[in-house]
Amino acid sequence: MPKISVEIPAELLADLDEHVGDDGKFVNRSDAVRASIRKNLDLLDKIDARHDRLDGGSSSTAAGAAEETDE
Repeated sequence: MPKISVEIPAELLADLDEHVGDDGKFVNRSDAVRASIRKNLDLLDKIDARHDRLDGGSSSTAAGAAEETDE
């Protein structure tokens, strides 16, 4: 599995960490980030479908996300 690096504001990371660990929903930060990405991509696909922008693939583009501000 490829590794990536991202910069995250401290406040956002603190919010993420509240959901990670023994008392959280996720085992580790990586699981939380992967779940968040999956959920966001699914949401973008639904938005694209509503606007007839799906090209038959299952991936979403950043341009499509930038266009949508009502979600």
